[in-house]
Amino acid sequence: MSIIIKPIITEKITKESEIFNRFGFIVDKKANKVQIKKAVEATYGITVVEVNTMNYRADRTTKYTKSGLISGKTNAYKKAIVQVKEGESIDFYNNI
Repeated sequence: MSIIIKPIITEKITKESEIFNRFGFIVDKKANKVQIKKAVEATYGITVVEVNTMNYRADRTTKYTKSGLISGKTNAYKKAIVQVKEGESIDFYNNI
């Protein structure tokens, strides 16, 4: 079971990584903070100071169209914000 699904690269997370040394990841919904910390440390070879997690629920939508009622939903996921030790950093762009 892979705990880290993918990193989050948005303007807000990039700004936080430059100022506060925090990085965002989408993680497995069943993973706890200790497992996330160990997975990030093992994957990127850095020291994690703090982990904050957020659970996002699935949003359901309904659209009224000519052909009738269309319903859909977005996926539920868990987001983790990881604060790294001062002086260390994660480079997501080195493999491009």
